[in-house]
Amino acid sequence: MKRAVARVDLSAIRSNLDLLRTLAGDAEVMAVVKADAYGHGMVQVARTARGAGIAWLGVALPKEALALRRQGDAGRILAWLWAPGDEDVTSCVEQQVDLSVSSAWALEEILTAAESSRQVARIHIKVDTGLTRNGVQFEDLPTLLDLVREAEESGLIAVEGIWSHLADGDTPMAASVQHQRDVFERALVLAEAHGVRPRLRHLGNSGSIFAHPDCRYDMVRTGIAMYGLTPSLSLGTAASLGLTPAMSLVARLAHVKAVDAGTAISYGWRWSAAKPTSVGLVPVGYADGIPRAAGAPRPEPAVQVAIEGDRFDVVGTVAMDQFVVHLDTDDVPGVGTDVHLFGPGRHGEWTADDWAEAVGTIGYEIVTRVGPRIDREYVSETGTP
Repeated sequence: MKRAVARVDLSAIRSNLDLLRTLAGDAEVMAVVKADAYGHGMVQVARTARGAGIAWLGVALPKEALALRRQGDAGRILAWLWAPGDEDVTSCVEQQVDLSVSSAWALEEILTAAESSRQVARIHIKVDTGLTRNGVQFEDLPTLLDLVREAEESGLIAVEGIWSHLADGDTPMAASVQHQRDVFERALVLAEAHGVRPRLRHLGNSGSIFAHPDCRYDMVRTGIAMYGLTPSLSLGTAASLGLTPAMSLVARLAHVKAVDAGTAISYGWRWSAAKPTSVGLVPVGYADGIPRAAGAPRPEPAVQVAIEGDRFDVVGTVAMDQFVVHLDTDDVPGVGTDVHLFGPGRHGEWTADDWAEAVGTIGYEIVTRVGPRIDREYVSETGTP
């Protein structure tokens, strides 16, 4: 039996996608599967999304798109982030992966790839509407649009989309969203004036599906919500939004021992037993994605795991490969007992969002950090592989 496993409920992902498609109305939904599907397993999640009728997948890196192609995915994929000279760009053009364009250099590389492969490259123009990361700045957009129009007239590219990304899409009533939407609208007008007429306009993300329906346009890109975590607690918990967490992280007790009062635990002796008690060793650590900041003593609340329906505090410093829990109970569980770190809560465990709130991060980071040393196991609604 394995020391730990991340169980991914693909039926939960399907259910979440069904909800998000309903909320998106007439807009298409892009399932974002970058970063190994936020730690859930890119290939398996992509197949689930395709089976649910999702026409578009989103990835950050060209290499991620090519990995999907190697696994037989022949549908529409958009990749949006690379550095100059990435050899995978040519392969993406050859294999009809849509690519995002934010600058003249990116367009030039795509044109070179299109010429060499004799394949029309499909592009989406990304506009920086205020997030100030990737995307062409508005003042530079006219020049890029002219270059795009010339390339399209030459037959080397097809303009499939124009898009941007929200800074506060998960925040209701955020002033920045209206500002970015206004800039996006101006970009659409400018594109039309320069003879560039993309088929798809997309601005919204997971949070905006709930908070800003006016950002739907032709397509919305859903990431964290399809995995059953809240885009932001300002919107509510995942449960209140109707989402089901797809990943459950389960380990097994590797050691149980009785300790005397005053016994110190783990590196730095940051926690010691206040009375005679028992502690258990959980054989996963920060190399597996467990936040080092989870160990007690720490500000309330203490991070807790669930064992046989009861919750126990994580104590002492989380190490690279292991951490310790305080088995403060008369009925001490034995070696090999399941330890539920996070999941949908069916075993009394916290959610990944609960972990995130406790250690001062976001649910995205908790699930994405679950490392490759922990095997993924895929289950359906019946709970069977």
